[in-house]
Amino acid sequence: MKIYFIGQKGIPSHSGGVEKHVEDLASCLVERGHKVFAYTRFNYTPKRLKQFQGVRLVGLPSIPTKHLDAISHTFLACLHLLFQRRVDVVHFHSIGPSFWIWLVKLLKPGTRIVATFHSRCYQHQKWGFWARLSLKWGEKVCVKYADRLIVVSRILKNYVETNYDRKAYYIPNGVLPSSYLEPDKINEKWGLKKGDYILNVSRLVRHKGTHYLIRAFKELETEKKLVLVGEGAHTDSYVRQLKQEAEGDSRIIFTGVQFNSVLKEIYSNAFLFVQPSEAEGLSIALLEAMSYGLPVLASDIRENREALGKNGVFFENKNHQDLALKIKGLLSDSEFIAATGRDNKERALQKYGWDNIVTETLKVYSD
Repeated sequence: MKIYFIGQKGIPSHSGGVEKHVEDLASCLVERGHKVFAYTRFNYTPKRLKQFQGVRLVGLPSIPTKHLDAISHTFLACLHLLFQRRVDVVHFHSIGPSFWIWLVKLLKPGTRIVATFHSRCYQHQKWGFWARLSLKWGEKVCVKYADRLIVVSRILKNYVETNYDRKAYYIPNGVLPSSYLEPDKINEKWGLKKGDYILNVSRLVRHKGTHYLIRAFKELETEKKLVLVGEGAHTDSYVRQLKQEAEGDSRIIFTGVQFNSVLKEIYSNAFLFVQPSEAEGLSIALLEAMSYGLPVLASDIRENREALGKNGVFFENKNHQDLALKIKGLLSDSEFIAATGRDNKERALQKYGWDNIVTETLKVYSD
């Protein structure tokens, strides 16, 4: 099949999320013998990069502002599709870009359109009134006009089928098998050693709840460090707030966004992964932490409970004092930490392995 991916910023991924999902899915589809094209934005993927792991990259410009980046780039990608002689499947990702599904139907009738509903992103605090309204409209177009609809969590499946009376295929985000790396580069850069830090990997945006984690950690008397991996996304004021809250505590380390072997080292050697998000679809960073055999402490939102099952430890969402108490308890329970980490790794590979996910996605394409 000849498959086109639309909606992602680009690949290779810089920070997880939709981009990581598309990177892994597209690469796996290429391995199965399909021709895969992914639209990329010039402000994310270098213009000179035309291929990545067999995936053909189609670079296009965008209006690189918070509100117009995705919508302008997706519009141009839809126009570009008009000039492609053969397109078997167009796969949209996220409800914002899915606003333009109708344009593909208009310009290229008969083309099969699949959309993946990753999250109800209008719930994220970084968006204002008009952006939320646009995203909600994108959700309606996504759900009503895609020929087949994929959701990444059972919670989203229930939401779609209850509110739109529309069949949705549950196919979660996935993770690749992980391998342990010694803490060489991270020791050189930040003085990190195996088991001496608590980890969070996410974009530094308010709904990810990093401020709760910083407040909780500052209440703890521990020699362990807190390592925060990621960068802002049009959220400079929030990033400044986080660094102000962390000021004066040398245990708190902001690494910025990290990739490849450095990120693998960070995951490999953490003591505990904390996921303090107020809202999620299905967190890829959380799944990756599980795949490395890390114990996870997460906010008690339904999406985190679904991902972790019985293996997770949970704190009350938005309650940094409860978070501090839960971290304190885990710091003194090494046997539980080791056992739950092993269970998380097994669950990640069995439930969220890419082989089954690609097979299920191909069934949706063929159907």
